[in-house]
Amino acid sequence: MTRFHNPLAPKFTRLKNRSTEIKGWVRELMQLPEDTAITVAELACREEGCPDIETVIGVLEPDKPIVTIRVHTTMADVTKADVAEAAGVKA
Repeated sequence: MTRFHNPLAPKFTRLKNRSTEIKGWVRELMQLPEDTAITVAELACREEGCPDIETVIGVLEPDKPIVTIRVHTTMADVTKADVAEAAGVKA
């Protein structure tokens, strides 16, 4: 069942819902256990040739280095295929 997307909802609520969806994709694609912490944030990108906003995903597994995944688009436009490509895994 598809959730209703309310275009008038506050941005925070829309981003929170989208963040949860992206975390689910990361967990599935990277085969991570439920207790692995995943962060998703939209950040300004200052690098040459980078869009103004990028989505940065952090995977924090116990006793392992933090994995940072950068998708060069806004959180609203990120797809599962984008996450798979940026993480270097098959969708």
